[in-house]
Amino acid sequence: MPLTDTRLRALKPKAKPYKVADERGLYIEVTPAGGKHWRFRYRIGKAQKKVSLGSYPVVSLKDAREAAIEARQTIASGGDPAVEKRKQKIRDEFLSASTFEAVAREYIEQIMVQNGRAEATIVKANYFLDKLAPAIGNRPIHEIEPFEVLAPLKRLEATGKHETAKKCRSFAGRVFRYGVATTRCKSDPTSLLKGALITPKPTHYAAILDPEKLGGLLRAIDDFEGYTLTKFALKIAPHVFVRPGELRHADWAEFDLDEGVWRIPAGKMKARRAHAVPLSKQVISLFEELGTMMGKSGYVFPSARSGLRPMSENALNAAFRRMGFSKEEVTAHGLRATASTLLNESGKWSSDAIERALAHGDSNAIRGVYHRGKHWSERVKMSQWWSDYLDSLKLGGDLVLLKAS
Repeated sequence: MPLTDTRLRALKPKAKPYKVADERGLYIEVTPAGGKHWRFRYRIGKAQKKVSLGSYPVVSLKDAREAAIEARQTIASGGDPAVEKRKQKIRDEFLSASTFEAVAREYIEQIMVQNGRAEATIVKANYFLDKLAPAIGNRPIHEIEPFEVLAPLKRLEATGKHETAKKCRSFAGRVFRYGVATTRCKSDPTSLLKGALITPKPTHYAAILDPEKLGGLLRAIDDFEGYTLTKFALKIAPHVFVRPGELRHADWAEFDLDEGVWRIPAGKMKARRAHAVPLSKQVISLFEELGTMMGKSGYVFPSARSGLRPMSENALNAAFRRMGFSKEEVTAHGLRATASTLLNESGKWSSDAIERALAHGDSNAIRGVYHRGKHWSERVKMSQWWSDYLDSLKLGGDLVLLKAS
């Protein structure tokens, strides 16, 4: 006879466990301690098996019968309810251990570090994680909802850090998508936050665009009395158009000074594309002098504390401040804008060659490495002309760029 709630409540413990059947393999087992546990008995081939469906009254009679129906459906489709339950338990334990912070750190290590992302990029990723961790770091990644991610982003916005909030959302999105790819979660909740944050106002790196002031900066660099490697970096930076991080991470193995080219691997470039830099005679001379002093192995501009690490991210900007230039006047990154503006104003060089020199161009990585692509010859000539022009500015001449007829 099928069970009822009245019969279930009336079941009393005995000296030994005993069973009371419901229907079609479902039964309740009563223990000497008074526990009432649902069991479902079934057969797979010749094997008699059973699976636990929970305890009464937490699992009601109705719920137990529905669970038994699901188990019968699993058997009918060729499955085994006990095996499926063990799989679900393992899955639940796996997911509960997969917190946002754990998945994020795995993403940083497996995807960013192992794929050779630039050190500065990895530092920023850890910074974004530090901003998100207090709010969602300990939450299982598959349980996180959009509002939970939005809360710390809004707190950043409230302090005026609109760009940081935007980049934190982007980083979180990458972590969630990695979580989806590795079966830790089913979706990216940050995709629903687009439009929920304040759009940051575009900012530009401070740059000197006046030739006379640029000459003054170059003379100030020559007079700089700080750390020798910093001075060499300051003297080279205006000539080569690269980003400060690319200069700081320069390795002697990337240079062919006889050929006059610096080949930067894709892993060090912002766009993840290999880039070749033609070197003027002046720049080659500076690198030769530096190599004679420091040796030509490892980082070209190592940290003052350890040769195994590159120069500090703030070294060049700090040097500009020591020379009396404010952050509103000049930045290391702004030297790229200086070169771009004055080269374009000269009218002597194609905009495509200038863009390629700034690594804004061709996506063909092989062509970037071997520098046989379009505009290379023009870039070689432009590099030498630019260094000559900077030398003349430093001496107080050629303050006006005359456009080609």
